[in-house]
Parts: sequence; C-alpha cells; structure tokens
Amino acid sequence: MSEKILIVDDEQEIADLVALYLENENFQVFKFYSAKDALRCIDNETLDMAILDVMLPDMNGFEICRKIREKYNYPVIMLTAKGEEVDKVTGLTLGADDYITKPFSLMALVSKVNALMRRLSKVQAQIMSSGEITVHMKTMQVYKGDEPVTLSKKEFSLLLYLWENAGQIVSKESILEHVWDIDGQFVDDNTVTVNISRLKNKLGTEEIANVRGLGYIWTGKVNKN
Repeated sequence: MSEKILIVDDEQEIADLVALYLENENFQVFKFYSAKDALRCIDNETLDMAILDVMLPDMNGFEICRKIREKYNYPVIMLTAKGEEVDKVTGLTLGADDYITKPFSLMALVSKVNALMRRLSKVQAQIMSSGEITVHMKTMQVYKGDEPVTLSKKEFSLLLYLWENAGQIVSKESILEHVWDIDGQFVDDNTVTVNISRLKNKLGTEEIANVRGLGYIWTGKVNKN
C-alpha cells in the first residue's frame, strides 16, 4: 500500500507539480489549496506525511502543523517563500521535521520526502528498551513496565537521541542540533536542562546523568529488537 501524503499550497501550479512528482514516485497524494479543506483531510485520513506552505489565505502553515502535532507524529515539511531564519525556527519549534525555501527544486523536495519515508520505515520496525522502559517505534508509545508514559514530541526525540548515544556524553549543543535542528542561538539557555528534567521525572529514571560542564549521558544499556 502506498504512503499517503498531504499537500497544502494556495499556489495551485506549485501544488499540482508537487503532487504530480510525488504520484510518479507512487505516493498517494491528497492535495488542497486551503487550510480549511486540509484540516478535514487530516481528521478523516490516516496520513504518512504532510507538506505545508507557510503562507495560506485562511490559516498559516504553522498553525496547521501545530494542529497536526496535537494528535499525530508523522513527518511534516514546511514550504516557505520568505527564506528567513525565524520561519525555520518557528516551524521546527512547532514540530516540523524539515523545511524548504521557495523557489525550490522539485527533485530536491522528492529527495527529502523519500529520505524521511526511509527513516520512518526503518524506525517503525523497532522496539527499543532500556531497563524498565520500552519504546514502540511504530506507534511512538513509551512504557515503564506496563504503564504508558506520555511524552511530548521533543521529549520523545530527546529520549531517542540519548538512546542512540547510550554510554556516550552528548553536549547541550549537540542535543540542540539533533533534537531541535538549530544551533541554539534562538533557544533559551535552559531549554535542554528543562526538557532533560521533565524527561527524567516522567520516566522516573536516574539513568540520565548530568556530566558537569560536558553534557548528558544515558547510563543504561539500550536493546533494539
């Protein structure tokens, strides 16, 4: 079954071309020129990805991204004509996975889509665990023992990054780059500290250790099934 991709762009020529290229890659495309119609699709279809234009007449793409992240964890790519750093930061802060600036190469966009789909396919097959904590990658559910643990998207990404580097110290700068996808200049200095603290409290674990002056380390062993 082909993956389902939502495209929202009020520039009909761009939306039509993106849809055509993705359909040629055997994706099932749901194409809309307004946020209102797109939101109905989001609620009624099981989607695998969304490509959202930032500037829409009835609602900006950031707001659509925020609404998606309230319920779903599939990848989101933002399209922006501005090319301003603040747009990138805003989109990524709201949970977008990538962004591309107009005018853009359609092949470059398709490449980003395929890369995100490959990454998604790879992680969906995994169940990861460390001690009492288990992560089901397909559903992005986290458990401590038999009890579910509710994490935000950033907390979930932070946990995975720590697990990917288990036994190694990761710096605050590295966490910002890989989890927030920015170099930190637009983020409060306490962002990582606060999210680490929340993650530790929600998981009820001491396996996240603060190495003073260097960063953080997951001290437990991580298993992948």
